[in-house]
Formats: sequence, C-alpha cells, structure tokens
Amino acid sequence: MNHDERFVFIAEWYDPNASLFRRYELLFYPGDGSVEMHDVKNHRTFLKRTKYDDLHLEDLFIGNKVNVFSRQLVLIDYGDQYTARQLGSRKEKTLALIKPDAVSKAGEIIEMINKTGFTITKLKMMMLSRKEAMDFHVDHQSRPFLNELIQFITSGPVIAMEVLREDAVCEWKRLLGPANSGMARTDAPESLRALFGTDGIRNAVHGPDSFASAAR
Repeated sequence: MNHDERFVFIAEWYDPNASLFRRYELLFYPGDGSVEMHDVKNHRTFLKRTKYDDLHLEDLFIGNKVNVFSRQLVLIDYGDQYTARQLGSRKEKTLALIKPDAVSKAGEIIEMINKTGFTITKLKMMMLSRKEAMDFHVDHQSRPFLNELIQFITSGPVIAMEVLREDAVCEWKRLLGPANSGMARTDAPESLRALFGTDGIRNAVHGPDSFASAAR
C-alpha cells in the first residue's frame, strides 16, 4: 500500500471555552494509520503526522463524528478532489426532523424514509427549546418568517432522526421536496412535504441545507 496516499476532510470541533466551532483539515494516511491536522483559520499545523490506531478508513464519511486524541471532530466536507472522487460514493449521515404538524403521521413518513434507501440510525421524540429551534434553523436567521417558524416548531413534540445513506444530505433534500408544501404538490408530488405538509411553515419535515449544518 502507498504510505503517502492520504484522504483529506474538513472537520469541526466545538470549543466549549470560546463557545465557537473551530475548523481543521484532517488528513488520514491509510498506509500506516497516521493522522495530521491543520488549523484552517490560522493556516498552521495543529497536529504533526502521528500514528493513531483508533481511526479507520470506514470511519471517514460526511456527517460522522470521530475522536482524535480525545477531541471529537465532526466531518463536514471533503478537503480535496481526490478524497471526494475516492470516497464520495460512501455513506453519509444527516438530520431528519418530523415537525409537530406531522408527528401523527410519523409511521407513514418513516416507512417512506426506509423505502427510499435510508437507514435510521437514531430516533428521539422531544420538545425543542427556543435555543435548540434557533440552532436547527440557523440558515433562516435573516428570514422574515423566522419568529413564526420558531413558535410553530416549539409548539409540540418533534421526532429527530439521524439517517444514513449514500449522498444523504442531497437525497434527503430531494425526498423533502420544495419548502412550500403547495409548490411541492405541483413540482414534487411524491415528496414528503407534498404528501404531509400544509404550507411553507407547516411543511411536515425539515432537513439541513449543507454538510456543515447536517454535521452539527
């Protein structure tokens, strides 16, 4: 095996002291099982190439959480084209959320999720706090409907799931359909929002817009 072959991922680590996410390049060398890390913001080496037996090639896919010397990293994207080409068809994880208006239809929604190639690896029914709801909808912070959306999403229980499949983020967005359920019924009539949603707020299900949002 070529000991210089390497796979590069963009990873995030939540720094509890600074209350922010720090971003790194994580390099994995499958030939000898060594790892290397670079601080993206400060353009410096964070960890020199070091053999590390607790990380394996099968652990490396978008959305997964890996521990490197006791630091939990979330893999949010590929770091170069070679890694994307070689590992891009591997499985990814993403978040799937059933909103309060569709919890009563959870059985039908979960059946559709399973039939479309996803594997549900975690599932939890919960009530979201306002802060949790804001974190889930970080991509909508500047939207005029944000307050209505947060009020709705915290009005009843939701079902949060971690789902796994190849190209999970894109495939989950495809299964969701357009954000407005009325538009979904026209443009994607077999989508979850078309079948179970009402409008642009009460649209049954939610999914992150990007690898980074999914990983968080």
